[in-house]
Amino acid sequence: MNAFYSILALAAGVMLPLQAAMNARLARMMGSSIWAASFSGFVLTIILAIIGYFSLGALPRMGGAAALPWWAWAGGVCGCVVLSATTIVAPRLGTSAMVALIMAGQVICSLLIDSFGLLGMPAQPFDIKRAGAAALLLAATFLIR
Repeated sequence: MNAFYSILALAAGVMLPLQAAMNARLARMMGSSIWAASFSGFVLTIILAIIGYFSLGALPRMGGAAALPWWAWAGGVCGCVVLSATTIVAPRLGTSAMVALIMAGQVICSLLIDSFGLLGMPAQPFDIKRAGAAALLLAATFLIR
């Protein structure tokens, strides 16, 4: 099953520069990166709602919604930043530099989340192997950029 999740993560990685390039082209036609990202997010919302409803046969459960911390509802803000930033950055820096910089941000943030067990995630100790891997990824980002 780990192979499935690895392939799924790889597919998501393939989709990021494709989406950025597609949205950048859409932005040129629409005259705005924000409108292009907004349209992309709208299409995403419709597709996920349809898939969710037909694969689960029901609307989402909302019973414990009031008990969630405020930040649990803010994932859409993250998606908004990613969609908008990739649409704006890709045509200016190129998709490879954009992805490298995004990966650098992901590595830094994920190491902080894991090291301190933030946002309800289990803590993962920061060790020399993780530090070395992060340093190599950051060096690769510098070389690509």
